[in-house]
Formats: sequence, structure tokens, C-alpha cells
Amino acid sequence: MVTLKARSYENGEPIKVTIAGNRIRSIEPAWPSESVADWPYIAPALFDLQINGHGGVWFSSDSLTRSDVLQALEPHYRYGVTRLCPTLITNSFEGLAAGFAAIREACEYKSTADRMVCGCHLEGPYISAEDGPRGAHPREHVRPADWSEFQKLQQISGNRIKLVTIAPEVEGALDFIRRAVASGVVIAIGHTAATPEQVRGAVEAGARLSTHLGNGAHAMIHRHRNYIFEQLAENRLTASLIVDGHHLPPNLVHTFIKVKSPKRIILTCDAAGWAGCPPGVYESKLGRSEILDNGKLVVAGQRELLAGSAQETDTCVANVIDFAGVSLKDAIDMASKNPARLLGHEVVRLRRGSLADLMLFRIPAEGKRLAIETTIASGELMYGEVVVR
Repeated sequence: MVTLKARSYENGEPIKVTIAGNRIRSIEPAWPSESVADWPYIAPALFDLQINGHGGVWFSSDSLTRSDVLQALEPHYRYGVTRLCPTLITNSFEGLAAGFAAIREACEYKSTADRMVCGCHLEGPYISAEDGPRGAHPREHVRPADWSEFQKLQQISGNRIKLVTIAPEVEGALDFIRRAVASGVVIAIGHTAATPEQVRGAVEAGARLSTHLGNGAHAMIHRHRNYIFEQLAENRLTASLIVDGHHLPPNLVHTFIKVKSPKRIILTCDAAGWAGCPPGVYESKLGRSEILDNGKLVVAGQRELLAGSAQETDTCVANVIDFAGVSLKDAIDMASKNPARLLGHEVVRLRRGSLADLMLFRIPAEGKRLAIETTIASGELMYGEVVVR
């Protein structure tokens, strides 16, 4: 058994959490005689629906290997993440097949990888070909929705594709959405130039998420009739937000959360394969990118056009507290409970009997990320140490 003493992220109260096997055996008041001001907080570990890679490894790489996948997964324990969705963006069938095959191989090879990968996210290739909505996805591989192609990819993945981002206006989209939902796949709207009517059609067909709302969009849209407002107003859609400090301004993050409420917001870092790399210029099949000194990832040669995110999930949790004034509990729930609930996975709670996926952390007086001290996945220490108090 392992016993942890820390302050609950829900209310700051000092608690003693005892873990037996992969479950929380008990939670009791700690009743310390001394001050707990120097105790860390304890909370459910983080769950990110959209991770494109790490440390130079891209899950969308045509040459991805089992070793690459394991290399890209492991560092996320340092950020308090125990569950995530490797994300493959628009690519050829052969490129996507290679990526899903490598992820499957890694999960079948190593149990901790299989535990961390709670499903794969296919972002594209059934998206808008227009500049702006397409984002950094390669135009040459954008194509109509193809259920037969998806079934082949799903088989290659070992049935691991649990989330698909699609643009409602592409040819065959509504039929694809209905079939995917019937098969147990969650559908997200994203990288779209859809009319409000097309957005509503996708929701009626079963779409449940807006992928990184406010990004993957035109620079100029109609002030009233547009796909951002339509998704924002739709109560059946949860919205994922990239709160890395660069993709959305603080006032827009605040507005989105105020309209949707924290229960219908999911935080994602949408980390590119260059996340975890130092500032500098990097090159991939998507082109040359640069990580600036402030952590912003841009198309090399300028400072405004984004090329993805170089931040991790813990940074987004810290930012959303600052940007939107939400509580620590709401910030972490948006990056743990909400994504688990969307994909139908167990929701981790500070309760007896819950899955012991936990993190201990501090909130630095200065800095833009949580200071993760300990990460535990299914009762197993994966990062840091257990300090006896």
C-alpha cells in the first residue's frame, strides 16, 4: 500500500489517500498539527485528447516505429498526464496506416503504453481544403469522407480509433458521422468552413465535440452567421480549447468558458511533435517551424502564423486559471474528468474505490505551468517520488 498526504484540489483541505493495487482504498482527513502551507495538492491525473507527438516524434510520421511511440509517450508523466490520445492528422492512407500500426504495436508490446493510450484521435483527412480552416494540414491529402477507408484504418489500429475530427460540409460527412457514432466512435467538428445549417446537421447526426474551437478557422468570418458561434451556442457540443497562451487570447478563453460552462469544456495542449524541444528551427514534412523563446511555435521566418503548440497539458491548466478566473478544481476537471467522460472512460475522483490515477503538484508563485512532483498511474509510481509526511 502507498499513503499520500496532500491538500485536496477540490477545497484545499489536508487529506490522507491510501492506495492498494490500482485503486484508492481510503481517503481520510489528515488532521496535521502543523501548517499545511508547504504541502502539495493532490488531484486526478490529466487526460489529453489531442497529442500529436513529443520531442521530435510525430505520430503522423510515415516512418513511425514502436520505439518512437514509446519515446513520445513516456515524458508525459512529467506533466501529470496518465491518459492521452495520440493524434494523427491528414495524411495519405499509407501514412495513416503506418502510424496506427506502430501505435498498436507499442500498445501490444508494453502494458503501460496500452494503459496510457486510451484511444487514437484521427484529425482529418476529411476536412475543409480551404486556407484557414485547413490549418497546417497538407492540402494534397484532404479528401471526402470515406467509411471504407476508415474501417481499414480502424482494423489496423486494433480498434483504437475512438475520436475523429471531421468537417460537416465535406462530401459524405453526415453518413460517415452516423456510421461512426453507431460503431462507438466519438465525432468532433473541426477544421471546417461549414454553414450554421451544416453544423446543426452534424450535431443531429451525432457529433459531440468541437475540436479546438476558435482555431482552424478563417481570419475573417461573418459577424453573426458563422461556424464558431453556431458551435458555441449548441448545448449538445462540448468544446476543446487550446489554452497554451498563443492559440486563443485570454478574453476569448474566458468568453468560451462562460458560455459553455466548465462542464462542457475540455482542455488540450494539441502539442506538436516539437513539444519538449528547445527554442530553435525544426523541419518536418509540414515544413520549417520555429519555437520562439516564449514557447510559441510558428512557421519559420515570421512570428505570427502558428505551426501548432509546443506546450504541454499542465501549462494549459495553469493558464486557464489565469485567463478565465476558474477554480483549481474546475481547471483540472476540464483536463481530466471531462475528456474521460466524453470518451466513456472511467472518471477518476478523490473517492474510495476510484482508479488511482493521481498527481501531486504545486502552483508556483511565478511561472505558467504546474510544478508536478509525483504522477501515479493505476497505483504505479511513474514520475517523481512519494514523500512520507
